[in-house]
Amino acid sequence: MKPGQYLLILSALLTFSAHAQVFDVASNDEIATRTRLIPAESAKAVVLLFPGGGGVLKLDEQGTTANRHTFVRSANLWARHGIDAVLVDTPYDLGNERLDRRPLKDHQERIRAVVKFYKDRTGLPIWIFGHSRGTVSVTRFASQGPEWTSLIAGVIVAGTVHSAALDTRMTLPVLAIHHKQDSCRVTPPSASESIVSSRPSGTRAEFVLIDGGQSSGDACGSFAHHGFNQNEDELVDTAARFILAEP
Repeated sequence: MKPGQYLLILSALLTFSAHAQVFDVASNDEIATRTRLIPAESAKAVVLLFPGGGGVLKLDEQGTTANRHTFVRSANLWARHGIDAVLVDTPYDLGNERLDRRPLKDHQERIRAVVKFYKDRTGLPIWIFGHSRGTVSVTRFASQGPEWTSLIAGVIVAGTVHSAALDTRMTLPVLAIHHKQDSCRVTPPSASESIVSSRPSGTRAEFVLIDGGQSSGDACGSFAHHGFNQNEDELVDTAARFILAEP
């Protein structure tokens, strides 16, 4: 790891320790879903963050984690836009391309419980944001009909996997972000673009390509272009602009 990357992670972890609030959201299962809230002053919205890979952050009771995912590195950036950021953990590995547990009932019901918890707690619009395999979590949630979509204000995807898809009748606002140089084999830019192009007429939808930054390690890893390495500010700024835009 480069020194700059280490300092970025360390700074993020220290910030989280100082300001984060940890909430364990009850589930139908015996094990709750742990979440970490990074609150903003006079917040206008809440964004729930669903990381990719297996989705496991292993948040401890103070809300810290050794995970280096894009959302972990950038979670403290949302507050400057007046948006509460929530990292959503999972008590079990959500699988991979061969065995993806994200569309399954237990995981989706956990998302629903977290959405309702923060909606009731804050009274603010709730946005769901998935990165990489996290895009399956949020697109599946938003494709389950009005009873589910009525709970959220919109959907954001970034570094979308090719297996993610939104119901063509879903009319909530949708933002799809991708890195121009993303070379992960299961996340072509066309996957994000198709999420937007499949929206019904009149739906507020936008596809944004991000360029620049640095890439190192696995092409599908957190410090590759796929993970928006050194583009964290632009990633959050782009999403925040869309969330706060007048409908």
